[in-house]
Amino acid sequence: MADRATLIDIARQAGVSTATVDRVLNRRPGVRDRTRDIVFQTATKLGYIAQSPDTGISRAPVALDFLLPSGSNSFMQNLATALEEVAADRGDIELRLHFIQGFDPYALADTLLKLAGKSRGVGVIALDHPLVREALRQVRNAGTHVVTLISDISNVPRESYIGIDNRAAGRLSGYLLGRLLPKGPAKLALFAGSLSYRGHEEREMGFRHILREDYPGLSIVELREVQDNDERAYEECRLLLRQYPELAGIYNIGAGNRGIAKALEETGMARKIVFIGHELTEHTRRLLLSGVIDAVIDQNPRVEAREAIDQLAQIVRGEALKPFIPIRIQAVFKENIPE
Repeated sequence: MADRATLIDIARQAGVSTATVDRVLNRRPGVRDRTRDIVFQTATKLGYIAQSPDTGISRAPVALDFLLPSGSNSFMQNLATALEEVAADRGDIELRLHFIQGFDPYALADTLLKLAGKSRGVGVIALDHPLVREALRQVRNAGTHVVTLISDISNVPRESYIGIDNRAAGRLSGYLLGRLLPKGPAKLALFAGSLSYRGHEEREMGFRHILREDYPGLSIVELREVQDNDERAYEECRLLLRQYPELAGIYNIGAGNRGIAKALEETGMARKIVFIGHELTEHTRRLLLSGVIDAVIDQNPRVEAREAIDQLAQIVRGEALKPFIPIRIQAVFKENIPE
């Protein structure tokens, strides 16, 4: 792989810029120690350099459990793959993935309680629900460490949250819609997986706030929860377009982009309605190129997987946590789709 790896490959997998990779590999100042370690580890794994400056000491594997929603959500599938790849690359992690039927707090709470005191560390995409909150309290009281991923949860003990600033992501989406639409009054619709995810709720709040602040002529006529299901998103979008033929913009807070795109294409509204979604996947890449989606707000699942595993492993081993590098968000358009 040494013949093929490039600075761009290292930057993509490390979740940093090529300029940062160049600074690290040429040992120039201005880069945090944590970032420097990540770049060297990535460059070593890709065969770009022969040996990381800190090879570390062989340690006994740590068993970590991650609870992810099942279903057709491509981003969650990419996150699961990233967790498997990061664990395999490290060699000191025994990874156990548990897939929970999406948006079922009973199933999620039940799985958490089964892990209480038996797992040393749990990473979870948690529904903000009383049953889940109580289960997480019992998990922590039993001595199992917890980090939340992608969407945080309120009023529960957990060591860390690994993810983006979802309120900022919602504000960015509102800003893009406001700039892409013609000046003047216009009607918008929101789709969400479920507002029982705090992350989805925060995106909605951020979106509404920036409309009130900067684009008061844009009004939200509907918010429909579609459980991150493409077929449900398709049906709800068809109904919405019949009810509001003058609709000018759509912001999809969660998954279901394929269903919304299908409805827009079938009704002839594709490329007429400004459509903003989340996560760059094989499907949203195609929709960006075709012009059905105008922009996606993307986060890097590999970086999130790496940070979650690193933090949980450090906590379980009683090591001092290195400063967490917040997950960056990026607006992706047809013109700047990463390779």
